[in-house]
Amino acid sequence: MLTMDDVLEQVGEFGWFQKQAFLTLCLLSAAFAPIYVGIVFLAFTPDHRCLSPGVAELSRRCGWSLAGELNYTVPGPGAAGEAFPRHCRGYEVDWNQSGLSCVDPLAGLAANRSHLPLGPCRHGWVYDTPGSSIVTEFNLVCDDSWKVDLFQSCVNLGFFLGSLGVGYIADRFGRKLCLLATTLVGAVLGVLTAVAPDYTSLLLFRLLQGLVSKGSWTSGYILITEFVGLGYRRMVAILYQTAFTVGLVLLSGLAYIIPHWRWLQLATSLPTFLFLLYYWCVPESPRWLLSQKRNSQAIKIIDHIAQKNGKSPLPDPKMLSLEEDVTEKLSPSFADLFSTPHLRKHTLILMYLWFTSSVLYQGLIMHVGATGGNLHLDFLYSALVEFPAAFIILTTIDRFGLIRPLVVSNLVAGTACAVMIFISHDLHWLNITVACFGRMGITIVFQLVCLVNAELYPTFIRNLGVMVCSSLCDLGGIITPFLVFRLMEVWQGLPLILFAVLGLVAGGMTLLLPETKGVTLPETIEDAENLGRIAKPKENTIYLQIQTSERAGT
Repeated sequence: MLTMDDVLEQVGEFGWFQKQAFLTLCLLSAAFAPIYVGIVFLAFTPDHRCLSPGVAELSRRCGWSLAGELNYTVPGPGAAGEAFPRHCRGYEVDWNQSGLSCVDPLAGLAANRSHLPLGPCRHGWVYDTPGSSIVTEFNLVCDDSWKVDLFQSCVNLGFFLGSLGVGYIADRFGRKLCLLATTLVGAVLGVLTAVAPDYTSLLLFRLLQGLVSKGSWTSGYILITEFVGLGYRRMVAILYQTAFTVGLVLLSGLAYIIPHWRWLQLATSLPTFLFLLYYWCVPESPRWLLSQKRNSQAIKIIDHIAQKNGKSPLPDPKMLSLEEDVTEKLSPSFADLFSTPHLRKHTLILMYLWFTSSVLYQGLIMHVGATGGNLHLDFLYSALVEFPAAFIILTTIDRFGLIRPLVVSNLVAGTACAVMIFISHDLHWLNITVACFGRMGITIVFQLVCLVNAELYPTFIRNLGVMVCSSLCDLGGIITPFLVFRLMEVWQGLPLILFAVLGLVAGGMTLLLPETKGVTLPETIEDAENLGRIAKPKENTIYLQIQTSERAGT
């Protein structure tokens, strides 16, 4: 009996059909970038100050420049350790009174400005930006600044909840239907987010968008890895995630052109309706059709693949079957992930690695966005370093395996965060350079941990193991905004201390995982328990079966 992998060897493992499907589905990965890290531009916080009635009129009457107006009417930096006082408090002064002079309007009210009473911004804020964000529109500053964190946490909560059901939908109803359904709902919710009338509805739409958007990305990932042969799965898995980086680069340019958050949200959401054309462009996975005993449909798609690749159709389609293994008939359970000492150790370490990957990846993006000089250029520079990260992965894993590059990348990311603590804020170029090294390191970690996760579990719990461990990635994303922005209110370098510790500890813990290079994938719990002890011959290619993964992503 022929298996699907045998069939792909005959009709083409990575021919014209697979290349066309790969490039088409990569658009999904690129479109996921604005959802995953769009907060950098949708919720940027510009410099701001209290709106004081009468100040604008006084400034016009006296002919002040903006610098003069700020000098005369806005409080100074405040006491050390006080969080943004000039942004959140203003002088308790009636600026409409006629006795105020143009030279120093506050001199007649107090000998020393520090003696003047300060109060909260009762009339709102003035924002120094030509564009807009959800921060400027809904006044998410000062006491309400935590609502920005909640905005990003909602989409990560959606990722977490959605990942629990996406695998079932894709297995039960098909990869293509799952892709089309999640794409349609995600596109509609993206548009609704752009027209949300208030903050509460904005959160609701953002949460629901997170529920389906990861499903769209994952469905594309599953489809493309099931279309190609064994020898190309690892490559297309890495390059599919690299398409996410292309989305980051495009996002920085689009945000520069469109500085208003509602129009930017529309610009990134409306094109996703075009993905519904996949109904005609992308066929269902023949592997899934075979698993559902729909052999006639699978054979039609296989013949189509052969025709596109310029190969001959199958001579005897009746010989086609879905390869089954006795281990697939076992019922996987959550307890199996902790059933033996080594599996317990591997599961806990992988959970930690997924968690730290998300915290450092999103954390570095948010930290650079909050402390950088030019938001768009800094975002672009840090995104560009993800391209060499993919090249490093492709050129090193066959030679050095997965564990050593994973260790080094974690240490690079942690060390970069530690170095940034001691760099002066005035040396902005050096800060960005070191941050880019950290970003490249954690990008490599993000992609490698997905591969490692799949290769440490036996076949019948492999998908479960990836799903459970990668869920910690979404949990990390939920708390990351609060870690970054709230700790920065205490001290800008405080999040970096946390990131450095997480990254360096992750590098050390990775050393406790066994190397899978040159070892067959475990089929049973006993095989998984003996990983690292007994080296068994391994095929030239690795069957990588992943149902859920992040990044992006991720």
